[in-house]
Amino acid sequence: MTTGGSEPRGALLGPATDPPGLASGAARRAGSCVPGGVAALATAVLDLVFPALCPVCETRLGAGRRDPLCGGCWDAIARIAPPYCDACGMPGPPCCARCAAEPRAWDYARSAAREALHAFKFGARRALARPLGDLLVEQCAAALPQGVACVVPVPLAWERERERGFNQARLLAARVATRLGVPLRPRWVARVRTTQPQSDLSAEARWANVLGAFRASAAAAGRHVLVVDDVFTTGATLAACTRALRDAGAARIGVLTVARVV
Repeated sequence: MTTGGSEPRGALLGPATDPPGLASGAARRAGSCVPGGVAALATAVLDLVFPALCPVCETRLGAGRRDPLCGGCWDAIARIAPPYCDACGMPGPPCCARCAAEPRAWDYARSAAREALHAFKFGARRALARPLGDLLVEQCAAALPQGVACVVPVPLAWERERERGFNQARLLAARVATRLGVPLRPRWVARVRTTQPQSDLSAEARWANVLGAFRASAAAAGRHVLVVDDVFTTGATLAACTRALRDAGAARIGVLTVARVV
């Protein structure tokens, strides 16, 4: 991940390859477009011909599966539950020491899982956007304030997006927007200059690296915007994005990430 708060972008999602055992990934994706009963039958047939394996533990998918993850790996995700800081989502008291000392650029933040999520070594798989986006909604939607107008992904540096073929934050944001029933606005925040990979920098250098690196659309004025990324580490990139939205006139800004470094 890029984010200064969301750095190791490749840690959760990466190039568009299918998990082990998914030799017929295209066929499986096509099967997801047909009605429920037919899709279930198609999946069962495909599992017989091309046994689906979990990309994390490489065991066959079975009961409790959240494709492409098996039920065991899905259940093993260390989810974040209350209590947590209202401002940054850090597990603990309603206001952590960091947020008490210095207010955040956004109005609230929520994360679905602890940093241990990286242990799954998801690598570069587009298909993980669906279950991880669902995880975000299932863990965090009930705690979101009312009135979210749209979902905005943190933009990935164009060089890295070109190399990878996609921006994982955008894939996650698309899933979240669909589940919440609000529009996805991927062009409301754009990078306006090149930055170094955040993972190569110290915590202090990350803030300077992304300062003024984003510009937001005037369409955000007066709106309640939900910014989505994969990992919240220092919060530097998320802060730079939300400041751009604030400068554009956004009325309220929330942050939603799959993982939170704790």
